[in-house]
Amino acid sequence: MAAVDEALRRHPFIDPDRLGVLGGSYGGFLTSWIVGHTDRFKAACSERAVNCQYTMFGTSDIGHSFNMVEMGGPLPWEDLARYIERSPLTYAKNIVTPLLIIHSEDDLRCPIEQAEQLFVALKKLRREVRFVRFPGENHEMSRSGKPRHRLERFRHILEWFDAHLEKTPS
Repeated sequence: MAAVDEALRRHPFIDPDRLGVLGGSYGGFLTSWIVGHTDRFKAACSERAVNCQYTMFGTSDIGHSFNMVEMGGPLPWEDLARYIERSPLTYAKNIVTPLLIIHSEDDLRCPIEQAEQLFVALKKLRREVRFVRFPGENHEMSRSGKPRHRLERFRHILEWFDAHLEKTPS
């Protein structure tokens, strides 16, 4: 958040009451993480994110190796607390920022169950959340997916932020 504070300090044209955050893949993880730790953003979009480190270990095509590096070495059953502590899903109860979740159904890197878990948690908590699924797409959908899906993705993102970051008349 220090970078956000510095950007606000340096650039007076940025409206601190209309901040949004968006990220995909690791950026999606960070987006899910940050909205679980601050309410400074008025809207967020998390794409193809890891939201539960524990389940990613056994469901992702790289989970068995990537997670060990990210977690500093232990296997999930050797230090479950570490995996839970470093999972955005753990902090779902703190998420009050309206969240758009975008995920591809054929994503093997960050399986769709990662999005489903956070979506269900937020629905159970009665938070504002929308989940957009793209069938027949994988982790690379935003860059090399079907053109109609890439356009639809942009439309969802633009509509979400337009609705939540709308400037109120002075």
